[in-house]
Amino acid sequence: MAHRSRAFALPAAAGILAVLAGCSQPAKQVAQLPPAPPAVAHQPPPVAPPLTLAGMRAAAAATAINPYVGGAAMLGNRTIAENCASAPNLRMLTRAISLSTARQTLSAASPVTVFAPTDSAFGRLNRGAVNQLLAPANRPALDRVMSYHMVPGTITLADLRGRIAAAGGSVQLPTVAGVPLTATSDGQAIALIDANGSKSYVETPDVQQVNGIVHVVNGVLVPRMG
Repeated sequence: MAHRSRAFALPAAAGILAVLAGCSQPAKQVAQLPPAPPAVAHQPPPVAPPLTLAGMRAAAAATAINPYVGGAAMLGNRTIAENCASAPNLRMLTRAISLSTARQTLSAASPVTVFAPTDSAFGRLNRGAVNQLLAPANRPALDRVMSYHMVPGTITLADLRGRIAAAGGSVQLPTVAGVPLTATSDGQAIALIDANGSKSYVETPDVQQVNGIVHVVNGVLVPRMG
């Protein structure tokens, strides 16, 4: 693929997705389960209203001991959009969120699992590809790429490993984009295989949010245009 010295907008979403699909993906990084948080004695109040499942998940996230992302603390009482914005290595993702329909999904209360590419992951795309993706003319492609990184519900790394094992080595995850993403084990690592066969790996798992969970990944996942 020939590089250009400046970004250019493609007229169709399928074009920019084809450009992204041809970009290289990074090498494997092994994800390790974080240590279990220390037990904390908890005395429930004498009278407590019943919690919904979403309420219980949000309460658990708000008290979670999260890994740091890019050196920044990830607070369990923040939304996914808020925590991503505070991570210095997720600046490109934050910009993409702000320009796409993902900003509503990642600020809402409904739980969602996000595979969050780092700035380094975006940087591994061919020169000019990110500027093309963020161009106003390619907004439908940006919306589709962002929604391809999101899976409804809250899926921890342990849940994901369990699903992979139960499915015999790989599992199809239904994304918000409406097309599946494949997750598989690669030794101790968790690999994500996009619609073009490119692999990305989970680097920092189980970052709890008030409206779901984030797994930081080292590659940009690219769907095909439906």
